[in-house]
Amino acid sequence: MSDTLQKLAEVLEARKGADPDSSYVAKLYSKGLDAILKKVGEEATETVMAAKDGEAEKIIYEVADLWFHTLVLLKHQNLEPQQVLDELERRFGLSGLEEKASRKEQ
Repeated sequence: MSDTLQKLAEVLEARKGADPDSSYVAKLYSKGLDAILKKVGEEATETVMAAKDGEAEKIIYEVADLWFHTLVLLKHQNLEPQQVLDELERRFGLSGLEEKASRKEQ
């Protein structure tokens, strides 16, 4: 896992116990899953809109926001970014059609 991703995961974990008035992330955690999901949805929509505009800087900015809020979601659910990376690694070399078909079998 990249150093940046690891450091961010550690900060997000630490924010779980922080005072909601002291941290944006702590405030999100205190509002619960629905608030976190709402932010992920908002950021996904903003990412789509940025891509439609075609401006590289906007796309990068919005994808960073989406990744950040997705990481908040993972930590809220007591999951680790490494688990997502492991899943991506598992899929590496597997065609998208094969991977999708394997989901139907399960």
